[in-house]
Amino acid sequence: MIASQAWLLGAACAGTTAAVVTVPAPRAARPAVVGAGVTACGTAALVAGVTAVTGPAWSVRAPGLLPLSGVTIALDPLSGVFVGVVGLVAVCAGVFGIGYTARGGLTGRTVQAALPLFVLAMLLVPAAGSVGTLLLGWELMASASLLLVLAEHHHRPEVASAGRWYAVMTHLGFVAVLAGLLLFAGHAADGSFPALRAAAAGLGPGIATAVFALVLVGFGSKAGIVPLHAWLPRAHPEAPSHVSALMSAAMVTMGVYGLVRVGFDLLGGGPAWWWVLVLLLGAASAVYGILQAAVATDLKVLLGYSTTENMGLVLVGVGAAGLFAASGQRTVAGLALAAALLHVLAHAAFKTLLFLAAGSVVQGTGTRDLDELGGLRTPMPVTTAAFGLGALAGSALPPGAAFVGEWLLLQALVHGLPDGGVAAAVVLPVAVAALALTAGMAVVTFVKAFGVGFLARPRSAAAAAAVDGPATVTAGLAVAGTACALLGLLPYVVLPAIGRVAAATVASDDPVTADALVVRLAGFTGSLSPLPVAAAVGTAALAVAVAVRLLAPGRRRATPAVVRPWDCGAGPMPARTEYTATSFAEPLQRVFDDVVRPESDVDVTHHRESRYLVDAVRYRLRVPDRIEHRLYLPVLAAVRAWGRAATRLADGSVHRYLGYGFVTLCGALAVLAVTR
Repeated sequence: MIASQAWLLGAACAGTTAAVVTVPAPRAARPAVVGAGVTACGTAALVAGVTAVTGPAWSVRAPGLLPLSGVTIALDPLSGVFVGVVGLVAVCAGVFGIGYTARGGLTGRTVQAALPLFVLAMLLVPAAGSVGTLLLGWELMASASLLLVLAEHHHRPEVASAGRWYAVMTHLGFVAVLAGLLLFAGHAADGSFPALRAAAAGLGPGIATAVFALVLVGFGSKAGIVPLHAWLPRAHPEAPSHVSALMSAAMVTMGVYGLVRVGFDLLGGGPAWWWVLVLLLGAASAVYGILQAAVATDLKVLLGYSTTENMGLVLVGVGAAGLFAASGQRTVAGLALAAALLHVLAHAAFKTLLFLAAGSVVQGTGTRDLDELGGLRTPMPVTTAAFGLGALAGSALPPGAAFVGEWLLLQALVHGLPDGGVAAAVVLPVAVAALALTAGMAVVTFVKAFGVGFLARPRSAAAAAAVDGPATVTAGLAVAGTACALLGLLPYVVLPAIGRVAAATVASDDPVTADALVVRLAGFTGSLSPLPVAAAVGTAALAVAVAVRLLAPGRRRATPAVVRPWDCGAGPMPARTEYTATSFAEPLQRVFDDVVRPESDVDVTHHRESRYLVDAVRYRLRVPDRIEHRLYLPVLAAVRAWGRAATRLADGSVHRYLGYGFVTLCGALAVLAVTR
C-alpha cells in the first residue's frame, strides 16, 4: 500500500470513529473525544497530503458504494496540496475546539458529530477521482458545514439568517457545479477523471465554454468571489470560531481546487479569455474584500471579508497562470500558479490563527465589536500575541507568511507583461495595481484590528476583565502560530514541492528554486531572502529599543501616579478620547465614499424642559455591502412578489386547479402538433 493511501485511510478511520463514538459519549466527554478524533484525522491527512505531493499518484474504485457511478478515490500531487491544507487546519481546530466548545457549552451531539464529518467531507473533495465522488463530497461538505453554522441559533437571531443565506447560496453553487460536470460527463465515456481528460479534446468550443462557465460560478461561489460572496461575511462570523477557521481557511480553498482541477487538468487549459475573466474577478474580489474589511467594526466580519480578499489574490494567480499558458509562456504560468498555491497554504495558516484568536476574544469578552474592545494586551497576553502574529502574516509584510506568495505573484505578473500579447498588456497592469492596493489596505486593516482591539485602553468592563482560554485553546493557537512562522521564515521547506506541482499542472519547467536562505526564480532575474530579511527587521527593532534605553541611562521608570504623559492639564485621558475602529477607518471611508456608500444616523435627545438644551446625541454609522443591496435585494424582492402572486393563484378552488390542468394539457398538445 502506498504511503499516502495508508495515511488517507487512517484519516478516514479517525474521523469516522470520532463521529460515531461521540453520539453515545457523555456530554462532558464529547469535546475531548471529538477534538482528539479531529486532531488525529487532521494529522493523518496532513501526512497524506505531504506524501501525495512528493510521491506517486494512485486511484482506487469501489463500484458498489454509490449507485450508477460508484466511488473513486484518487490522490495526485495537486490534490495532495489541498488535502494537506485541510489536515493542517483540522489539527489546529481540533486541539482548539476541546477547550473552546467545553467552555462555550457547544457540547450537543449534532454539533460535535458534525465536526469530524465536515473534515472528512472536505478531504473527500480533493481526493475524488470521478464526477459522482466529487459531487458526493461537495454536498456532504455543504450539509455538515450548514449544521455547524447553525450551532448557536438559539442564542442569536442573526445565526438563522446567516444559515438561510448560506444554505441558498451554497446549494445554488452546487447546482451550477452539478450542471457543468454532468454536461462534461455526458460527452465522455463515463464520469471518471481519465475519461473526462480523454473527452476534452473532442468538446466543441461552445460546450467547453459552457462547462467552464458553470463550474466557475459554482466553485467561485464556494471561494467567496465577488459578486457571489454575500454568504461568506454572514456565515463565517456566526459559526463557532473553530468552525469559522475550517470554513475560511480550508473549505473556501475547495473552490480554488475545483477550478484548477477542471480548468487546467480536465479541460486542458482553454482559451485565454477564460482566464482573463478569472483574473479580473479575482482582482475585483481582492479590492472589494479588503475595502469592506477595512471599514468593518465586527472582528469576525472583518476576517470574513479578508477571506474574500485573499481568495481573490489566489484567483489572480490562477487566472494569470491560465493566461500565460494560453499564450505559450509556460514558465511564467508555472510561477503564477506556484504563487497561488503557496498563498493558499499561507492563508490557511494565518486565517486559522486569526479566527481562533478571535474566538478566544469572543469567549473572553462576550463581544466581537472592536469599538467595545481594547486593552486586551494585559488580561489576554497569549491571545494578543497570537492575533498580532496572524495580523503580521496577513498584512503581506516581511517576515509574514503571505509575503513570499504575494512577492512571487508580483514577479509573475511583471515578467509576463512583455510577451503576453494584447490581453496581457491590458489586464496585467490592472492586476498589479490591485495587488499593490490590497497589500497597502491589508496593512491598514490589521493595524486597525490589532491596535484598536488589543493595544488601546479597555472600552468596556468585559474587555477589562477578559482572560485567556484554557490550555487546549493556547495549544491550538500555538500550532497555528508555528505554521505561520515557518511559512514566513522558512518557505523553502514547501516551496520547491509547490513549484513542482504547479509545473506539472501547466506543463512547464520548475518555476522556482529555494534553499535555506534564498528563493530564486527559474529563468528570470529575481530572488528573495526571507530569513535574512527577518533577521534584519529584528535587529533593527532591537537596535531602536537599545538606543531608547541608552539615551536615558539614569532615569527610573515612573509610575502613572507620579508622572503622567502630557494631557493639556485635563487629567488622565479616558478611553473615549482614543480612536475607535470606526474613527480609524473614517479617512479611508471618505476616500472610497462612492464605493462603500456609508449610512449614518444622528439622534438628538432634548431635555423635557427646553428643546434648546440637548440631553444626548447618538451617532450611528453603518457600511452596508453595496453589491448585496444592488444585486441581491432586488432579486429577493422580486421572489417575494412572485410568491405573493402565487398565493392568489392557489386559492384552494378545485375548479381553478382543474382549469390549470386543462390549459396545460391543451398547450402541451398544441406544442406537439406544431413540432412533430
